[in-house]
Amino acid sequence: MPILRTVVAFALTIFTIIFFTPLGFLAFILSLIGLREPTSWCIYKIAQVWAKTIIATTGCSVDVKGTEHVPLRGGLCIVSNHVGYFDIVLALAYAGRPFGFISKKELLYFPFINIWISIWGGLFIDRKNNRSAINTINKGIKRLQSGSCMLIFPEGTRSKGQGLLPFRAGATKLATKSLVPIVPVAIAGSYEVFERHFLIHAVPLKVTFCPPVATADMESDERRHQLTDQIHSIIEAALAGS
Repeated sequence: MPILRTVVAFALTIFTIIFFTPLGFLAFILSLIGLREPTSWCIYKIAQVWAKTIIATTGCSVDVKGTEHVPLRGGLCIVSNHVGYFDIVLALAYAGRPFGFISKKELLYFPFINIWISIWGGLFIDRKNNRSAINTINKGIKRLQSGSCMLIFPEGTRSKGQGLLPFRAGATKLATKSLVPIVPVAIAGSYEVFERHFLIHAVPLKVTFCPPVATADMESDERRHQLTDQIHSIIEAALAGS
C-alpha cells in the first residue's frame, strides 16, 4: 500500500504541475497589469484543492486547529516550524489565504517548481551572498507592507523529526521590519509522511495555527531582541500539546 500511495501521489503531483502551468503563466501576466489580488486568490484556490487532494491520496488524517486566527486580509507573516517537505502541502491546504514564501536559491534550478514558486509570490534567497539576501528580505518586507502574506521557516532547514530547532538570527526580520502581525504555526508528523522511509505512509498529522502576535505596538528593542524567542516559545508549547 505505501508503494501504491507513493506512485499515485507523485504521478498526480507531476501531472497537475504540468497541466496547470499555462494557467499559472496567464495569472502571472494578469498580475502584471494590475489584477494581482484576484488572480492570486484564484491560483491559491486551485493550489488548495490540489494540496487537499494530495493529502487524501496519502491516507493521512490531519487535525487542524486555529484557522480562525489567520486574518484573510492585510499584511501577515506566518511563521512555522519546518519538519519536512510535506509542510508546504499542509500550509497550502489549510492557511486559508494566498501566501508567498522565501525559498533557497537552489530551487531556481528545479523545472516547473521554480515557476510555481514565483507565481505564488515566492522569493529565492542566496544565503551565501549577504547583499543578495538583504535585497530578497527587503522585497519580502515590501510585499508584506502592501498587504500580502508571507510564510517563513525560521529554523532555516528541515528538522527531520528531531524536534523544534533554534531559530536563525534575524529569522523574524520580515515581520519586525514590516510591523505586520505574526501567526505562529506548529506542524507535527510531516516528516513521517515520506522522508522517514522514502515511501508514503498514512500517519496522523497536526497543524496548529496560534493566535496572532501583534508587532506594530512593540518597542523596537523588544521586536529586535525578544520577538524571535517569543515566537519560538509559542510554537514549542503548541508542539508539546500535540
